[in-house]
Amino acid sequence: MARIAGIDLPSNKKVEYGLMAIYGVGLSTAQKIVAELGIDRLKKVKDLSDEEVSKIRKLIEAKYKVEGALRAEIAGDVKRLIDIGCYRGARHRAGLPVRGQRTRTNARTRKGKKKTVAVIKVPPGVGKK
Repeated sequence: MARIAGIDLPSNKKVEYGLMAIYGVGLSTAQKIVAELGIDRLKKVKDLSDEEVSKIRKLIEAKYKVEGALRAEIAGDVKRLIDIGCYRGARHRAGLPVRGQRTRTNARTRKGKKKTVAVIKVPPGVGKK
């Protein structure tokens, strides 16, 4: 089992797709890594030699910001937006979409599960003067 950046890569997947299990490594980055190291694209993670795994580990540590460091950087960026009080920061604070999407419908990923708001009926004659 290959362990890179603190993540156990899925052993039955091809190398490119297995590397995508690492936070911060997408398909294009994984393809660049495999091409740069000259590893066969069709090879499965379980078929990688220890030498190839160590090469991948060294390359990722040297060139890319992944996992904890990347998460910390993104959290810091969001915190900065909230602290300076800009519009994007206010949207982050409110848990609403940040990039201009509509919120009247949709936006369920950011807003969470629907909360039904009840309408309170006022009996006739109450509240009138």
